[in-house]
Amino acid sequence: MKAFGEQFQQRNVREPETREPEKREPEARESVPDFNGAFRAKLYDLLRWRRDVRRFKRDPLPEGMIDRLLGLACLAPSVGLSEPWRFVLVEDPARRAAIRANFEACNAEALSMQSPDRAALYARLKLQGMDEAPVQIAVYADRETVQGYGLGRMTMPETIDYSVVTAVHTFWLAARAEGIGVGWVSIIDPAGVTTALDVPEEWIFIGYLCVGYPQVEDDTPTLQRAGWEHRHATDEVILRR
Repeated sequence: MKAFGEQFQQRNVREPETREPEKREPEARESVPDFNGAFRAKLYDLLRWRRDVRRFKRDPLPEGMIDRLLGLACLAPSVGLSEPWRFVLVEDPARRAAIRANFEACNAEALSMQSPDRAALYARLKLQGMDEAPVQIAVYADRETVQGYGLGRMTMPETIDYSVVTAVHTFWLAARAEGIGVGWVSIIDPAGVTTALDVPEEWIFIGYLCVGYPQVEDDTPTLQRAGWEHRHATDEVILRR
């Protein structure tokens, strides 16, 4: 798969140059958007109503919607402007089935590791939407990208992965603004997903996203409604030094 990765870089990433990059003066903007109180109120609503969706309608999304949402995801910040995200649209039924089987095996193991007082509740949780979600996306980080010339990641190479996570969150919010739900499946073996999708082995698997219109909408996290866990007060996670 190394050749595939090299081809991807050749198509999408600038090779390092020996000459100094051209310096450009910032373009003058005619106007800056007015993020007023009404906008901020809507933004707060968007953040509160973002959910990790597990129950989807099977209705297809409008043509071009996923491409537009992925374009917005690519506006996310990235270390050194490396843009290391790689999105794999999983459309082939056989590949989807392989990933579904991957989840089932991992979920069964996770269930076996639950304490006796939590096992029954865990077994009742719906932890994936693969059977219903019309769109499914495997998200990867390309740590081998030369884009960004390594800026900002010498001491923390994992910032490449963090950059991709910000793209996932940006995608999540953009989708929610369109009334579209996203569910992040993490009970899954990364190596198995990479094999099933035949992508470069050096890519780092970040997550598997199920995308579609939600069956129900709620401003309370699903796991909180199910009695698994609840949100805690913000002051519990803030330290001052």
